[in-house]
Amino acid sequence: MVRCEEGIRPVDDSFRLTERFEEHRSHLRAVSYRMLGSLSEADDAVQEAWLRLNRSDTTDVENLGGWLTTVVARVCLNMLRARESRREDSLEAYPSDPAVSREDAVDPEQEAMLADSVGLALLVVLDKLTPAERLAFVLHDLFAVPFEDIAPLLDRSPAATRQLASRARRRVKGAPLVPEADLSRQRRVVDAFLAATRGGNFDALVALLHPDVVLRADKAVGPTPAPLLISGAITVARGAMAAMQRARSTQPALLNGVAGLAMAPLGRLFLVLGFTIEDGLITEIDVIAEPERLRELDLAVLDA
Repeated sequence: MVRCEEGIRPVDDSFRLTERFEEHRSHLRAVSYRMLGSLSEADDAVQEAWLRLNRSDTTDVENLGGWLTTVVARVCLNMLRARESRREDSLEAYPSDPAVSREDAVDPEQEAMLADSVGLALLVVLDKLTPAERLAFVLHDLFAVPFEDIAPLLDRSPAATRQLASRARRRVKGAPLVPEADLSRQRRVVDAFLAATRGGNFDALVALLHPDVVLRADKAVGPTPAPLLISGAITVARGAMAAMQRARSTQPALLNGVAGLAMAPLGRLFLVLGFTIEDGLITEIDVIAEPERLRELDLAVLDA
């Protein structure tokens, strides 16, 4: 027998309930991960949904998947609000070396793969939304939940919930500061830079750099006590090759309206690379890792 709010549930019914829950587990995990940006917290939210299911009488629930989605969304919303009230800051909480895994990660390799499949830039931008904006955007835009079903979770009207999602959508998508054609040209150079770095193609990387290219990095980027300044295509390319492993957790993003790169191991923003591009060549690279400077950035998802 299994105890529930209505009394004792027969073992056979418990087995059937478990089977039905397992049918929805992957969906619930996907919703939770996009809401929370942490695999361990997402699994905690799914586990809480399972416990609430066991404590509830769902005999009259026609759409168990929808019921569970609502439950896990409410759990995630409470977790986000608690996180905000504690003023947790992922920029400061993340280890200085992104190669070091977080202690609370269930499986660093699994979470890295999941973050990459979701989109590192998306996870980073979602972190900048309020809990209400994040819930409205994730449930509606990513999982097609109607605003009428989301509104009660936020104690708002469907119209107000739609406005929340719209505001979140604008922040996620951002606003380019250059014409679309210029942005496309920037994107091609940035993509080529990332591909050459990931692939260890030194010659291809040098070909993208102006001979007198200048790279500036604030002191949070490396072990040096002062900001770093290096110049010359060969020197800059060698530095990029040294960070080849870190390029795995780097994706294109819109930085203050122009194309750049965001390094976000496991979806936690670590640093960004801003580029100045002239005549198809990179003339300047700014590497920003100071938490204060990262918070001031207007970062958005760069569409493929």
